[in-house]
Amino acid sequence: MTIAPADPASAVDVTERSDGPGAALLRTLTELTADLPDADPGRVAAAALRGRSARADETELRELATEAAAGLISEDPAYSRLAARLLTIGIRAEAASQGVTSFTGSVATGHREGLIADRTAAFVRLHADRLDALIDTGADDRFGYFGLRTLHSRYLLRHPITRKVVETPQHFLLRVAAGLAEDDSVRSVDEVAALYGLMSRLDYLPSSPTLFNSGTRHPQMSSCYLLDSPKDELDSIYDRYHQVARLSKHAGGIGLSYSRIRSRGSLIRGTNGHSNGIVPFLKTLDASVAAVNQGGRRKGAAAVYLETWHSDIEEFLELRDNTGEDARRTHNLNLAHWVPDEFMRRVDADGPWSLFSPADVPELVDLWGEEFDAAYRAAEEKGLARKTLPARELYGRMMRTLAQTGNGWMTFKDAANRTANQTATPGHVIHSSNLCTEILEVTDDGETAVCNLGSVNLGAFVDTAAGDIDWERLDRTVRTAVTFLDRVVDINFYPTEQAGRSNARWRPVGLGAMGLQDVFFKLRLPFDSPEARTLSTRIAERIMLAAYEASADLAEDKGPLPAWEKTRTARGVLHPDHYDVDLTWPERWAALRGRIASTGLRNSLLLAIAPTATIASIAGVYECIEPQVSNLFKRETLSGEFLQVNSYLVSDLKRLGVWDERTREALREAGGSVQGFAWIPDDVRRLYRTAWEIPQRSLIDTAAARTPFLDQAQSLNLFMETPTIGKLSSMYAYAWKQGLKTTYYLRSRPATRIARAAQAQPQAQTQTQTTVPVQQPTPDEAVACSLENPESCEACQ
Repeated sequence: MTIAPADPASAVDVTERSDGPGAALLRTLTELTADLPDADPGRVAAAALRGRSARADETELRELATEAAAGLISEDPAYSRLAARLLTIGIRAEAASQGVTSFTGSVATGHREGLIADRTAAFVRLHADRLDALIDTGADDRFGYFGLRTLHSRYLLRHPITRKVVETPQHFLLRVAAGLAEDDSVRSVDEVAALYGLMSRLDYLPSSPTLFNSGTRHPQMSSCYLLDSPKDELDSIYDRYHQVARLSKHAGGIGLSYSRIRSRGSLIRGTNGHSNGIVPFLKTLDASVAAVNQGGRRKGAAAVYLETWHSDIEEFLELRDNTGEDARRTHNLNLAHWVPDEFMRRVDADGPWSLFSPADVPELVDLWGEEFDAAYRAAEEKGLARKTLPARELYGRMMRTLAQTGNGWMTFKDAANRTANQTATPGHVIHSSNLCTEILEVTDDGETAVCNLGSVNLGAFVDTAAGDIDWERLDRTVRTAVTFLDRVVDINFYPTEQAGRSNARWRPVGLGAMGLQDVFFKLRLPFDSPEARTLSTRIAERIMLAAYEASADLAEDKGPLPAWEKTRTARGVLHPDHYDVDLTWPERWAALRGRIASTGLRNSLLLAIAPTATIASIAGVYECIEPQVSNLFKRETLSGEFLQVNSYLVSDLKRLGVWDERTREALREAGGSVQGFAWIPDDVRRLYRTAWEIPQRSLIDTAAARTPFLDQAQSLNLFMETPTIGKLSSMYAYAWKQGLKTTYYLRSRPATRIARAAQAQPQAQTQTQTTVPVQQPTPDEAVACSLENPESCEACQ
């Protein structure tokens, strides 16, 4: 038999017996591409046969064919489906080699090998027939190649000795659902079936810690932990190291305030010496975060927050620099600013800004709003400042750090506390956000805030025929998601007493979203269009409405959260009440308000939009609420690096008859941009702009419009290809004035494009940041751009 690729120049003649491995491979590929007319099975077979060893068997040929198909994804997304189907066959064969051919067999094997919890194993044994019947054997075909590859390499349970998987993707998803069963009742089986159905259809996915650990012997399923600053005492500082290490060991992302620690030069009364400030302690924390990774599955991760009045703020800004004394650098910690409104007002007014040591003004850490403003000004009048400098000078240095490192995230203390459900009573204060800036919860020395996350795949709810969202199905999905996010609070393993105590008291959860860009592509809405912003806001409102209704259901059944009387909702204030908004469903909100007054809520907080980097890849959709970063981007796997192309764009270009080699090459040369393609209609070019080509003001406005319907916050990346101090100053001043609670990474990238830099990956695909030269205007130029008239700045337009 002769198998030839589509390109005659690279043709390979391979003669095989009709029953040989090459012929068998071609038959398999032909079957797998029966509904994929744009995928060429012969081309993939030829590539696999060219790379085979002398003793290649069926498994080796299939793996080679999988890599060959993955290498063609940039030419046509159909090859992603083919590669995924080949990988599915391989995963099932691998599991079968460990004796696993059913869900109950998978759980039994995992339990025998010490992977599955006794509780989950007992539940599965009791309901074996029903649970085995739930497995949707065709659901694996919903995965794209890179999502399935991610599951296989990082999520599926593996035999501790052979390192082969002992569950298939569907076994894995049902195991996650079964691990969240409330009890052994038939009702629990029905609930597990509902959650498994959502996950198998990729309508909703819990966050990675839940996917990693649900149903296992160490069910640490929470995503985020927020710790208050240690006290200004050695024992407290080292106790925090211990807490951080335990949380990191069990796959928690950590946000940690450091604003209580005295600054450099402060008197140590016990020894009559002087403090070295926060940097040496952060250097120790940096080493600990690097040493204790997240369960051996991914690196430890922590963000340190510092208030902008702390007199070590200037050294804090240098921690991620690539130059200078390494003993005063932290290469593993992320940095974030906890910014009071008073600072931004003084930047706006070109006023002075005073820096203090917490040893002199310990009260400032626990104050916000007018109380903070008064105490801060009083400290200035008493002459307690260690240093005074122009507020704009410090702000400019903060912008420089953002531009050069992507770190130094801008998060706003007063906006976070002013609308928070947990800050209704004195003594309850939010001191920082989390690692990814979407969680806002109160902390103190005895309470470590916790949040359990999951995200709705918005793209799955588009009704293209109606040109709208399937709102009723979205409601049902949200209710199921909230039920199981709440369940995590009770089942979860807590690495520290402070975390368990806080989570049981407040019961916060963070339901988020992913695939907003997919919604806009399916409905053909440019990301920055008024119609897109309106729809985004309606989606956020509907999710909040359904989530609050679900929490009221839980409160009616199980009672409200223990700290209910300390929340704003207990006083009749819902989160949208803090904003001047017109509600889309006012009658339903009115009914909910009356019901909450009667039953309370089971959860103090319910909404938070996380980055979803990994679970969005599993679901095959764009991350959280972000625009696409490129129409062509790199994916890395254990087998190598592959380019992936925007499938929506390819579909449109095929319809126009221009998806050809000329366009593919032009797309590579342009770094994934189609804006210079004169042969493509204007409306298509506008629809497929990237994050680098969309005005950042529109991203901020869209984020601000959904903020009334997020009782926590959102991981909002901002994008600027060539940042300057002036542009950044404008952008973040505008974000503050629009009422955003937090922002996340500043994404920048070199001017080189994919084809010119070995197919370099756009920065938003990783947690690293390219250092780029920063064009620095004079302070006056920066201020003119950023503060006196932010609406006119080119960065915001």
